[in-house]
Formats: sequence, structure tokens, C-alpha cells
Amino acid sequence: MDKKNTEELLEYILFSIILIEKRFTSICTNDDFLSDASGLEKLDAISMRLQTIGEAIKNILKTDKITLLKYTPSEYWNNIVKLREIISHHYIDIDAEIVFEICDEELAELKENILKAKNNK
Repeated sequence: MDKKNTEELLEYILFSIILIEKRFTSICTNDDFLSDASGLEKLDAISMRLQTIGEAIKNILKTDKITLLKYTPSEYWNNIVKLREIISHHYIDIDAEIVFEICDEELAELKENILKAKNNK
């Protein structure tokens, strides 16, 4: 992923957010992730997309951080990278409630911030 340029990474992040939104539509509570095989598949798929979003942001911060920092402070982006680290290295500790809260309460803000970065690139 690190060989892609900022524009490609922003496009990838936006695409991933849209996929997460689609996968999350049938999830009403964090228990829906754990209620059956379909819910677990959605939890896994969404977690993987969150991980790759964190990886893409990490790569942008290495090569073109100004694009992300124009509108949003570094702490915001660093928290997303930290989530990537947790998913990558401590997947067994992933909490369905946290993934639910991210999708329900924070994904729209991330999408808005990525669109700002993309449109002002």
C-alpha cells in the first residue's frame, strides 16, 4: 500500500468507508455482530477495512501529512493509526462494542475529513 500516492490512498479510504457503511446497515446493536455467523463475518470484514484505513492514513502521514493536517489535528489521525495497531497486533482483544461505536458515531466524521482532504489535494 505504501507505493500508492496520496490521492490513491484517499480514494481507497473513501471506498473502504463506503463498504463499511453498506456492511453496517443491518447492524443495529453491537450484539448483532455476535449473534450469528453473518454478524461475525461483518465484524471481521469491517475490522479489516478499519485496519487498512489506518494503514493508508499511516502511509499518508509518512509522505504527505500536510494533506491530512490542514483541517484535522494530528491526534485525530494518530488515533486511527492506533486502532490499526490494535487490530493488527491484538485482534483477539477486538471488542464488538467499540467497532459498533466507531461505525455508528465516528465513520461519518472520518468520511467528511477524507472528502475535505481529497477535494483540497
